[in-house]
Amino acid sequence: MNLAATPTPRDKENRPTRVGRARLLFLIGLFGLFSVLGTCSPRQSTLAEVRALGVLRVATVNSPTAYYIGQDGDPTGFEYDLAKAFADQLGVKLELVVAANPPAAVEMVRAGVVHMAAASITETAGRKKLVRFSRPLLKVVPELVYRLGQPRPENLGDLHGVLRVVKDSTPVETLQSLQASRYPQLKWAETNEDVAEELLYQVSQGTLDYTIVNSDLLEINQRYYPNLRTAFTVSDALDVAWAFRAGKDTSLTNAAAKFFDALGNEELARIKDRYFGHVDQVDSQGALALATHVDTRLKRYRAAFEQAGDKNDLDWRLLAAIGYQESHWDADATSPTGVRGIMMLTNDTAAFLKVDDREDPAQSISGGARYFKQIADQLPVDIPEPDRTWMALAAYNMGVGHLIDARALTEKLGGNPNRWLDVRRTLPLLSQSRWYAQTRHGYARGHQAVIYVGNIRSYYDMLVWITRDKDATPKTALEAAEEQKQETEPDDDKPDDSSPLNINSPVL
Repeated sequence: MNLAATPTPRDKENRPTRVGRARLLFLIGLFGLFSVLGTCSPRQSTLAEVRALGVLRVATVNSPTAYYIGQDGDPTGFEYDLAKAFADQLGVKLELVVAANPPAAVEMVRAGVVHMAAASITETAGRKKLVRFSRPLLKVVPELVYRLGQPRPENLGDLHGVLRVVKDSTPVETLQSLQASRYPQLKWAETNEDVAEELLYQVSQGTLDYTIVNSDLLEINQRYYPNLRTAFTVSDALDVAWAFRAGKDTSLTNAAAKFFDALGNEELARIKDRYFGHVDQVDSQGALALATHVDTRLKRYRAAFEQAGDKNDLDWRLLAAIGYQESHWDADATSPTGVRGIMMLTNDTAAFLKVDDREDPAQSISGGARYFKQIADQLPVDIPEPDRTWMALAAYNMGVGHLIDARALTEKLGGNPNRWLDVRRTLPLLSQSRWYAQTRHGYARGHQAVIYVGNIRSYYDMLVWITRDKDATPKTALEAAEEQKQETEPDDDKPDDSSPLNINSPVL
């Protein structure tokens, strides 16, 4: 089982096109030449062109909010998933062109280098004059970011240091407007070289005083740089949307509108949840604590987690995330209910799993891994990943029987029992008599299971990021970005009823 979601090397044949600034200018000029030469014949619509080519060419950016390469080497990301589904609906292949940043992706659309852009592009008054936008995908809030330990500015007139943003980005447009209307002395620097994530890294390291990024990107990165803080919001919420070429031809924009209508709000919400549903589950202090414990505790138990993962076909980092949620990797942890050890096993569970000493780290980790694997194996085979893993975690926390109840209640209420997003909404109802009276297994602290799963998802993501290399050496954002640049540079058994796995048995 591999649920990782961080950039890694890709096979050459699967690499997207990466367009630098010089090459982009060349492509724009070349397209302009062809446009002049082609004025003698009528041009087909963009949608017809896409279907004739059999390819939907999409500009995107390497970002956790749009597109990246997962740990298994496959492309993933919120906007990637949507763009891939759109291409599939059109019956064509998806071809990605990776731009340096969202402004560069907009320029590719304007120049006709691509058919559209799915690149974390915010809809602003200025950009509406340049491109046509789809329906909103997300709402984000631009926020000014500073480093913990430094004075918190109250507004843009209270800055004492360097504010740097990406050239031609949404913050630039906002800053220009605020400079003209409220802060005439406001100054800032613009960069062509750095992406927003690198600016966040610079703030985290103290080499930059301030930057402005969207709230979704900040929430993701605060887990990795827990000393980042929001000073204030810079403007009202903005829509994130796809960008299409402006003009009379609205064929592809209309096709996208039909695609989103067919997709439906519920499916869009499910895709959002996959990427953003847990990012604010753990605050910056929790992220800092985990990072500290990676250095002081996890290094003592990593080999045991890896061995247990290999034996049970589980990602060791998922097991480690469970262990952190249970005990913060404290081998001597105990609770008033009698559970003990890193994986906090009960006496009955330990006996069933033949764990002689629950406070022995290797035994506890091995037992917890086998227990989780057996619970996951009890779930219906038609539950897809990653929903299957999130449901298995909920069952690990409160018992398989209560998860079965939640899935049945979800279906009764019109939801999809195979979608974690739908089941997650139903779980808190199991603590309300009106609803648990309708179930087989009765009352359960479903809201606790929701928090439990959300925490582990966040811990898992952080562990994937921290321990990508075999030697567990963390990468900085700059190192990861440089590595990504180099990599993408083109070149020519079931338990019986008496066991603790009985349908109502929780691990806690």
